[in-house]
Amino acid sequence: MAPRTYNPCSYLPRRLQIVTSLALFILFCIVLFGQSTVDVPYRDEVNEGARRVSAYLPKTPGLPSGLNPFRTPAHSPPPEQANSTSGEARWFSDWKWMNPFSSSITLDENRAVLPPLTTRPPVYTYFDADWYKDESSLESVDRLLLIWRRAWWAQGFKPVILGSAEAMNNPLYAKLASLQLEDELKTDVMRWLAWGNMGTGIMANYVALPMAPHSDPLLAYLRRGDYPQLTRYEGLESGLFNGPKDQINKVIEQAFNAKKPVKAKSVIELLPKETFHIDSNQKAIAFYSSKNINKFYKGIAEKLASDNKDVSREGLRLLPQLIVSHLHTIWQNSFSSGIAVLKPLPDHMFTLVKPAIELARNLSQCTESPQPSSCPPNREKCVPCVSSHPLRISQPMNFRNTSDLFTIGTVPHPYTMASLQHQTDSLTIRFIRRTTKRDEWLLATTKEFSTGTSSFSRIPLIKDAVASDYGSARSLWLTPENLSDENNAKLRQDLAWSLGFPVPTIESTLDSGHSETPVPGPERRPPAPKPEGKVPDPVELVREGTLLGKARLLIKGKGPRNSTPIRDAVEAWNLADTEVWRFVRAWNARRSVERRKWEAEEKAYAGTEGGKGSWSRWFDKDSD
Repeated sequence: MAPRTYNPCSYLPRRLQIVTSLALFILFCIVLFGQSTVDVPYRDEVNEGARRVSAYLPKTPGLPSGLNPFRTPAHSPPPEQANSTSGEARWFSDWKWMNPFSSSITLDENRAVLPPLTTRPPVYTYFDADWYKDESSLESVDRLLLIWRRAWWAQGFKPVILGSAEAMNNPLYAKLASLQLEDELKTDVMRWLAWGNMGTGIMANYVALPMAPHSDPLLAYLRRGDYPQLTRYEGLESGLFNGPKDQINKVIEQAFNAKKPVKAKSVIELLPKETFHIDSNQKAIAFYSSKNINKFYKGIAEKLASDNKDVSREGLRLLPQLIVSHLHTIWQNSFSSGIAVLKPLPDHMFTLVKPAIELARNLSQCTESPQPSSCPPNREKCVPCVSSHPLRISQPMNFRNTSDLFTIGTVPHPYTMASLQHQTDSLTIRFIRRTTKRDEWLLATTKEFSTGTSSFSRIPLIKDAVASDYGSARSLWLTPENLSDENNAKLRQDLAWSLGFPVPTIESTLDSGHSETPVPGPERRPPAPKPEGKVPDPVELVREGTLLGKARLLIKGKGPRNSTPIRDAVEAWNLADTEVWRFVRAWNARRSVERRKWEAEEKAYAGTEGGKGSWSRWFDKDSD
């Protein structure tokens, strides 16, 4: 018997023997036959050969992009939102507004991304035009209502004026007819009925106004719009309430069923104290009630109480003027460090920042008042405005994020900046690339914040200062291209609604359309701050004004025929500066559009009460 040959694979299972044998056979073949004498061309050589072959092939039209299945997918730009354009300004509201470049979201170079509009909680007041029979008194009250609306709007609320129409629309109104009430108590019940018809919110007397910094705890709480229980405030009598709708109507039913004291003049006098939650720690609301007027403003109180109708009307006419002066005084007290007019590049920028300096001078002066040294009822220890010690105005080269400093920034278009800096309107693409620096305005403005970082990373700093809740209450940003003479009236009106009071100026009175005691003249205005940098001579001032006027026309597309490529080249060379300019332009335009849209909606309701359209005087005439 022949000896058995040794097989090393015999120790493996049968299936593994087959797999191992096949693997060894394939490895042997690769070693034996793997070397080839044919040179495989490199990738570049293959591509070059393909290009040569394609050169001899007939040309065929390519597939349309919509039919090409191999095309790269593209994102679609977000849809246009309602009320998102004003003139040349376009915007898109989105939570990604702090992204450095809006075009990465909108896919549109000319559309800026702004923060979503904050919901404004409603604040209601009640007014019946039948209370005032003579036109003079009604006109003074109309001005009070306009002042009330502006003050609440500036603090982030949506003021709404109610009348008897809303009260009669409440299902509980039917019970009022069966009750014999004194006129003053009946009026207060009508106010509650109107509020109960509208629902959850704030009810304020039209002489109860917010007079406190934007960050005041009470105002911050009221802006949230969540009122779990019916609340009134100590010291404000019936001046301010807030609460949910079910509790409002419950109070009305309790008032109907309560015993009516002979001397009761308001609903709260009919109800037990535990009906309301009473907040005893508020300093944000100034209530110009008869009690407070008698206590703090005896001159006006004596005129209001006079039996002489002409004297009484004079007292009613002076009250709006007093309230406006107090609104301005409290605003000034909120910024103890004064007003900063940004001037990051001082040379040849005098004409550019001149409107901002004039605005700062107007804000730092004192509003005419029947009692110049008085304070509002909620802040007896305020610092009255004194013309001999006006608010300090400075011209820093860098933006400072300080809570007690109000900043006015002028953000020029890069073309405007380059034209003024180099004192020429003959800019060329070669000159822009070889001579001008990139994003010069933004780098200079934020120098103290981000030294050594790129201009792109500094964009969110300015956006936050412009549009955040904190920043927008402490700064104002303008674009000089929109500060032409024809826009001055509109700008003053927009500023009044942003600040909560009309800015005192030499040319205008406190409220447009009404005769007022004139504001202080030039001799009483604070002096202009000392200019930073080189002081321009008269010839240079004329030159700056001419260049600025030409730049305004070019930015609006009204320049020479070949100006568009130059403007586009400047914008491409200064991407960060252009982004900030578009953001500020869109931010100001949206604020104006928001208010005008709200006023258009409110006029439809307000006009129904006056019968002859008298309620239209509660709105600024220029807003039509």
